[in-house]
Amino acid sequence: MTSINILIVDDQTLMREGLRTILELESDLLIAGMAANGREAVEYCRENPPDVVLMDIRMPQMDGVEATRLITAADPSVKIIILTTFLEDELIIQGLKAGAKTYLLKDLPSEKLVDSIRAIYRGDIFMQPEIASRLVDRAAGQHFAEAKEENAELVEPLTRREMEILSLMAEGSNNSLIAARLHLSEGTVKNHISSIYGKLGISDRTQVVLFALKHGLI
Repeated sequence: MTSINILIVDDQTLMREGLRTILELESDLLIAGMAANGREAVEYCRENPPDVVLMDIRMPQMDGVEATRLITAADPSVKIIILTTFLEDELIIQGLKAGAKTYLLKDLPSEKLVDSIRAIYRGDIFMQPEIASRLVDRAAGQHFAEAKEENAELVEPLTRREMEILSLMAEGSNNSLIAARLHLSEGTVKNHISSIYGKLGISDRTQVVLFALKHGLI
């Protein structure tokens, strides 16, 4: 089993130590380091880029959004999971736009946190229902009408099958689950997803879903 190197970033010592204790119980999760603020995280990633970063959002010296932006700009291969207590629409949007792969709340059960780390490392989407609901509500309430008018200019039209696959991606389904749901081969699903990426001009799974939500595609 491939080991996943993780950097834990949180300004609370008890939270850092608690996360470390939980994650070290998993044989494939290795704690590469810990940081107390965004600035330390950026410096650590510059020297020793981990596979996954668990990033708190409100910290002294540099917050999690800015640290996420700097880390992903320097090394897009580093996958960042924002892990916070703040369920606020603007913070969710800012964090994901900065390059985070998902936004999770600290009351998440430990087994779900472990699942999310593995999913994000594989390149899948993992999103809590309450976070996904807020993104959908925001897209529907603030962008839907405007986006429908803009779609013809923003993107090349997606096929019906591509729309089905995009909707399942938004639900967090990986390629094998999508293939099973639609009775397709995984290779066919991958080809459709490549087509979606090409039409939208985006090659990141999370950002594709955010784009689709914002512009009323799903």
